[in-house]
Amino acid sequence: MDALQKLQLLGPATRFEPAEEVTMTGQTSISPRTPQDLVGCIYYAAVSGGKRVPLLKTLLTSVCERDCHYCPFRAGRDFQRATFSPDELASLSLQLYHKGLIKGIFLSSALEGGGTRTQDNILATAELLRRKYHFQGYLHVKIMPGAERDQIASALQWADRVSLNLEAPNAQRLQTLAPHKRFDNELVQRLKWADELRHELQGTLPQYPSMTTQFVVGAADESDVELLTTTSYLYHTLKLARAYFSAFSPIANTPLSWHAPTPPPRQNRLYQASFLLRDYGFDVEELPFAANGNLPTDIDPKLAWARQHLAEAPVELNTADREWLLRVPGIGPISADRILDARRKGTLNTLSTLHKLGIPTQRAEPFILLDGKRTPQQLSLWPV
Repeated sequence: MDALQKLQLLGPATRFEPAEEVTMTGQTSISPRTPQDLVGCIYYAAVSGGKRVPLLKTLLTSVCERDCHYCPFRAGRDFQRATFSPDELASLSLQLYHKGLIKGIFLSSALEGGGTRTQDNILATAELLRRKYHFQGYLHVKIMPGAERDQIASALQWADRVSLNLEAPNAQRLQTLAPHKRFDNELVQRLKWADELRHELQGTLPQYPSMTTQFVVGAADESDVELLTTTSYLYHTLKLARAYFSAFSPIANTPLSWHAPTPPPRQNRLYQASFLLRDYGFDVEELPFAANGNLPTDIDPKLAWARQHLAEAPVELNTADREWLLRVPGIGPISADRILDARRKGTLNTLSTLHKLGIPTQRAEPFILLDGKRTPQQLSLWPV
């Protein structure tokens, strides 16, 4: 099997690993320049600053020694596997880079020969790209379960972003998904090391790498409260840039093949709620969970909160601080800053003024005051 054939086999396998190219709805976008034989390997990715670049996603190997119950790569499952050597993958990546087909690379792998050995192979690929081939593009490096602290330090040296998949929100749920993984010692500890090392090595790294993780949603019968409690910890304590949520889809010939798939709306609401925790100042306890600990799927969680708390106590846009502006549906961090800037120049008193600031007034209108007055509307007509 030549290198291109391996890429055609291993690249599409990374669809199970959300990364920069995944939107809130889980959709991906393919670069229009991508050759047909590389579709499924190259995607448009939103990297730092919101810039979108074509990103190569691939595994070093699909050979795995673990028997995770949800995973298509689990040991013993019958399918065609492949493995790149570090130099083989680095050389192929550079060819695609010089052809202008990619501007970034996502390096991941199944676990073969232990976490330390697998991490060595990933790091060898990254070092070849940066040192031998002088690759200047975006590089996302996966941290393996059980990786050593020094290996994580090396990953931070080469990468713009590092990630490690927790898969589940706690040790109990992880046992359902991956009985031979250790949530605290093997996974969370590595994220803690990465955060510590980012601070210790700051000033010596060529960039300050961001960190992300992924959760498989629904396969372990976990609640949204569990997922978002762990997500909040990761955002506020370990300063992760983003948590990805992957709605479970059963894979044939795995122990969880019988389990029902997770409806996509649940994944979408988790993303919305996680952004409220990360960017809008919400606490987990404020989110509108149902009795079963899950978010309602028929309404945006921010809108649900506003209906309960702001319908009778609307926010005065001319005096509210940024924290309360962010509580209004339709107002995000950018538009909140626009409001603060605009009201330094005068009083906000019309919906047309808000519209010029880029605020979707239909969403915000039921929950605001403008110069002490409600805008003309019928409170019974809630925004969608």
